[in-house]
Amino acid sequence: MALHIHEACILLLVIPGLVTSAAISHEDYPADEDGPVCDQPECPKIHPKCTKVEHNGCCPECKEVKNFCEYHGKNYKILEEFKPSPCEWCRCEPSNEVHCVVADCAVPECVNPIYEPEQCCPVCKNGPNCFAGTTIIPAGIEVKVDDCNICHCHNGDWWKPAQCSKRECQGKQPL
Repeated sequence: MALHIHEACILLLVIPGLVTSAAISHEDYPADEDGPVCDQPECPKIHPKCTKVEHNGCCPECKEVKNFCEYHGKNYKILEEFKPSPCEWCRCEPSNEVHCVVADCAVPECVNPIYEPEQCCPVCKNGPNCFAGTTIIPAGIEVKVDDCNICHCHNGDWWKPAQCSKRECQGKQPL
C-alpha cells in the first residue's frame, strides 16, 4: 500500500538535523516574511474568541480563547456580576460582552432629596414634604407658617404647593 503525502505537508515532517537546508528547494516551497506559503485548500476557521494565534505551518492555530470580558479597563470572568457604580449592575456574558442595567429610581416624595455617597437613588432625609411659599413643611401635619396661615401638604402630591388656610391675624398679609 502506497502512502501518498501532499507536498504542502512535507515541511511539517522534516526533522531538524536529518535534512540539510540544501535538500529543501525554496522554489518548490515558496515563502515570504510570515513563513511558508502553502497551497493547502482549506484551513480550519479560527474561533471568534481566539486571542492568541500561532502560525506553525500552513494554517494558523488558535492557542488561547478569550474567556473573559473587559469593561472600563478591568477584566471579569464569564458570568461574573459586578457593580461599576452605585446605579449600575453588570454581568460578563458567555458571548464576552458586558450587559448592564441602570437603576430606575422612584421619584422622591420631597422637594429636597439628597444623594448619599454609594447610593444610587435620592432619599428624603426628613421624610415627605412640600413648599408653603418658600418654606419647606413636613407632610401629614398642619404647620403654622406665619401669624396668619396654617398650611399642609397635599396628600401624596408633594410637588404641588401646600394648601394654606387663613386664620385670624392682625395687620399681616396672608400667603
